[in-house]
Amino acid sequence: MSSRTVIRHGLVITASDEIHADVLVEDGRVAALATPHSQSWTADRVIDATGKYVIPGGVDAHTHMEMPFGGTRASDTFETGTRAAAWGGTTTIVDFAVQSVGHTLREGLDAWHAKAEGNCAIDYAFHMIVSDVNDETLKEMDLLIEEGVTSFKQFMAYPGVFYSDDGQILRAMQRSAENGGLIMMHAENGIAIDVLVQQALARGETDPRYHGEVRKALLEAEATHRAIRLAQVAGAPLYVVHVSATEAVAELARARDEGLNVFGETCPQYLFLTADNLAEPDFEGAKYVCSTPLRPREHQASLWRALRTNDLQVVSTDHCPFCFTGQKDLGRGDFSRIPNGLPGVENRMDLLHQAVVDGRISRRRWIEIACAAPARMFGLYPKKGTIAPGADADIVVYDPHAEQVMSAATHHMNVDYSAYEGKRVTGRVETVLSRGEPVIVQREYTGRAGHGVFTPRSICQYLN
Repeated sequence: MSSRTVIRHGLVITASDEIHADVLVEDGRVAALATPHSQSWTADRVIDATGKYVIPGGVDAHTHMEMPFGGTRASDTFETGTRAAAWGGTTTIVDFAVQSVGHTLREGLDAWHAKAEGNCAIDYAFHMIVSDVNDETLKEMDLLIEEGVTSFKQFMAYPGVFYSDDGQILRAMQRSAENGGLIMMHAENGIAIDVLVQQALARGETDPRYHGEVRKALLEAEATHRAIRLAQVAGAPLYVVHVSATEAVAELARARDEGLNVFGETCPQYLFLTADNLAEPDFEGAKYVCSTPLRPREHQASLWRALRTNDLQVVSTDHCPFCFTGQKDLGRGDFSRIPNGLPGVENRMDLLHQAVVDGRISRRRWIEIACAAPARMFGLYPKKGTIAPGADADIVVYDPHAEQVMSAATHHMNVDYSAYEGKRVTGRVETVLSRGEPVIVQREYTGRAGHGVFTPRSICQYLN
């Protein structure tokens, strides 16, 4: 059954253009854009976007729904997490399927398909966490790429859980150089960090703030440097996740100046929160425990500058929520037992719009780092990440003047606190379409679990 929607009188913003245009949506895709009043399109649904922005739905390329960690699991399911994402103007997530040591990639991917299928309000795709590099795993990487799972995450952190040594990392990078996959790296020297953790605990330093103090910026930078050089040896591209520190940014910038295919993301928590949050009294700092950790405020200027100069290309959330009561408090008396992760999938688009309001980035750069670049980086463009004929009609009508106060009392993530509690921001999602279907209409949820479908990806479209 054919359906048509027209979005009238808005300012259409993509990574490359800002134009006043009407947008015609037919059968789930963008059919045409036209100057206002130039076309007498008829439609089943007309959305008035006067005074509003019309932007592509956000692409959050780093989420962890139902992620197991430290004896518990992330509190958002694919149903609650994708609903919250839609409320925040994100219409595609790329989540991480997990290979456990001793198991195959296929088993991990099948488990994540089972969690997500029929439960998502918006479209989704998967990266694959590779925890056990061996001959069979390397062969499986080729097969997963054929199925549209084209990126593989490795960890230089978390010995005994996800950790890969340099030899395993090199082998996976060599394979990705052949098959077109993109290696994503959690770059922290986990072996050294574990020593510092044990030394801190032995000194009686058990509060959440010590989580940040032992995970030193230099150990992020060292691992980032090592990952870059291993990728260079392998002839493979590299994407470094959740970059938090000035020294790590410098490693990425140097590699890019050398012409290497090295990319990086940061996250809203590193742009808007600091190590001061980790030091909040009465164990409140546990709410802010994530890895890489929050850094002192002076690191933020480097991250913003790198986003402007394109030494960092993407802002994702690393959304991995754990409730303060019953999950984060597993680490009372031992910061190393606090589950690592923050909620944020609902906040990203609004926080980055606040950066536009504050003059840190332009409107088009907002759309670039939140929509277009992640779509290109992970093989979803131009199906996702833009508003152009043929693209999926993942469209957000955004009110740039509405003011809101972020709070756990009003957010839709399944977690009992907000990392941005009380923060005032200007800008708010009003209406969201996913493949032409209304998910949010005038701040009312009209979506449904099962609308979102698995979206296979091509290989990275961002290479030099």
